[in-house]
Amino acid sequence: MKFALLLGFSHHRDFPALAQAAEAAGFNSVCIPDSLFYPKATESEYPYNDTETIRGYISATEFIEPFIAMATMAAVTSRVRFYPSVLKVPVRQPLVLAKLLTSLAVVSDGRVALGAGLSPWKEDFTYNGVRYERRGALMDECIQIIRGVMSGDYYEHHTENYDFGPLKMNPVPARPIPILIGGHAAPALKRAARVGDGWISANSDYESLAKLIAQLNGYRREYGTLDRKDFEIHVIDSNAQTVADFQRLEALGATEAALIAWPPQVRDGRQQIEAIKRFGDTVVAKFR
Repeated sequence: MKFALLLGFSHHRDFPALAQAAEAAGFNSVCIPDSLFYPKATESEYPYNDTETIRGYISATEFIEPFIAMATMAAVTSRVRFYPSVLKVPVRQPLVLAKLLTSLAVVSDGRVALGAGLSPWKEDFTYNGVRYERRGALMDECIQIIRGVMSGDYYEHHTENYDFGPLKMNPVPARPIPILIGGHAAPALKRAARVGDGWISANSDYESLAKLIAQLNGYRREYGTLDRKDFEIHVIDSNAQTVADFQRLEALGATEAALIAWPPQVRDGRQQIEAIKRFGDTVVAKFR
C-alpha cells in the first residue's frame, strides 16, 4: 500500500512545506483538487455528498489551478509524485492541457500523473462553451489526444469534436504519464477499465469501496485489462486511520490510499506538518 496526501483543506502558502513533509514521511503522492469557478446558481446535484455542503466548501475555498500548485511543489521536492484528484478534463482544450501536463512531467522528472474526471457541475461545461451532453465522448477523445501527442511523434485527430492536422509536441516525458480515471458511475468505471492506467475513488466507506472495486475488476476482466500489474487503484476512506484499516483496503486491491492526515478543524500549517510526520511514523512506515 502506498499513500497520497490530499491538500483540499490546506492553504496554498503551505503547499511547498506540506509537500516536503509528505516526501520526508514516505508518502508516494500529493494530490490537489480542481475547481475552475463558483457559479452563483447551479442546475447540478453533487453525486458524492450533500450538494449544498459541497457548494459551501467550494465557495469558501481558495483553489489554485492544479498545474500551478503542482509545479510549485515539484520545484522543492525530488521524489514525491503529484496528480490532480481529479481534473475536469473535457472542459479544457486538450492540446493546451497536454502541453501543461507534458511540460510538468518533463521539469519534474516524470513525477506527475493525470487524475481525470468529467466534473459533476453542468456550468463547468456550458460556461466554457462545451456541450454538456457530449461530455463522455469528449472525455474519451481528450484522453486519446493527450496520449497521441505524448508519444513525441506527429499526431493528428479528425472528429466533429476536435479536428487538427499532424503536429508534434516537444519536449515530451521519457515515460508515458499515467492517466487515472475518477468516478463511481458505471461509465466511469468502464472507462477506467478500458482506457485508464488506474482508477480514483471519491470518499466512500469500506463496504462501498469493496463493491466498486469488484465492479471495476469485472469491467477490467471484460476489457482484458485485469492482468495489468501496473494498474493503480486509489481509494479515499475517511474512516481508515489505523494500520489494520489500510491493510483491509490493500486486501481489496487498493494500491494507494489518499487521505488528509489531520482532523478537519486543523488549519494551521505547522500543525498539519506535525500530523503528516505522525502519520508517517505510525502508519506509512509499517508498509515500507
